[in-house]
Amino acid sequence: MSTPEAPALQYICLKDHPVESVNPLFDRQLVTGERTMLARIVLRKGCIVPLHSHENEQIAYVLDGALKFQIQGREIIVRAGEVLVIPSQVPHSAEALEDTIDLDIFTPPRTDWLQGTDQYLRGQK
Repeated sequence: MSTPEAPALQYICLKDHPVESVNPLFDRQLVTGERTMLARIVLRKGCIVPLHSHENEQIAYVLDGALKFQIQGREIIVRAGEVLVIPSQVPHSAEALEDTIDLDIFTPPRTDWLQGTDQYLRGQK
């Protein structure tokens, strides 16, 4: 009887990791494990992440700048050093109030981001 392989260990230096330019105002770097995804996102001032929802639980940690979320009938501004936990299937949108660097953790990993089928992000000019 064979034993399952252990997940591969990864060591990644983000400064050398590929950057995907999703639209002129939104760049990201993705690191994916077996059950979790880390996304380092750079949003330029005025970037709008349109209303959407996903099966993935999301933890958004703003490193620099500020994001204004519309979620569950509320407006929540998340600034540097603050965290927002978004449960699975909860519709939300965001606007970068200034140039912002954000770390998002998703579980499970965002297959739409990995496959490039996230058209809600790609239509921005």
